[in-house]
Amino acid sequence: MIETSKPIPVLILPGRGSSGRDHWQTWLEARLPDAHRVEQRDWEHPDRMSWIAALERDVGAHDPPVLLVGHSLGSVTAVHWASPDDRRVAGALLVAPTDPESPTASEFSRSFRPLPMRPLPFPSILVASATDPYLSPERARRFADAWGSRVVEIGDAGHVNAASGFGPWPLAEQLVADLARGVPVRD
Repeated sequence: MIETSKPIPVLILPGRGSSGRDHWQTWLEARLPDAHRVEQRDWEHPDRMSWIAALERDVGAHDPPVLLVGHSLGSVTAVHWASPDDRRVAGALLVAPTDPESPTASEFSRSFRPLPMRPLPFPSILVASATDPYLSPERARRFADAWGSRVVEIGDAGHVNAASGFGPWPLAEQLVADLARGVPVRD
């Protein structure tokens, strides 16, 4: 039997600074056959409107459906971008979203206020760490409840980045596969 389906496009949404060569998102991007990094004009000075525009550009450049894989402000960008009636996204993996409303939020993440607290129009998985300096476990559960996300708590994992030891990360690949299973086969 000949396989005729194409891989589902996966859009990688890094946070501030992009994701370096040792980051799990870079590892995942290299492993997935149709993964593409959403490039931002300015990685060091995130701007909500330009980051949302870049995501819209890249979603529009691919045949739907697509999967989103966000980290930190990349996850928050996906939540801001999501429109209740948009059906181009099959699912989103939202890893360690930054809490822009935290009293300790950086000036960069504060520009992403207010954070939408409405159900996402696609299935989503929120991965949370018990020791993330940018998102408390309580706020992670509150975000997941508001967005309709399944929560995966991974314990003492910092900000789930390269500095926290998250280079090759098979769980991320598995969670993307879980989201993709709900997507019909394309020819």
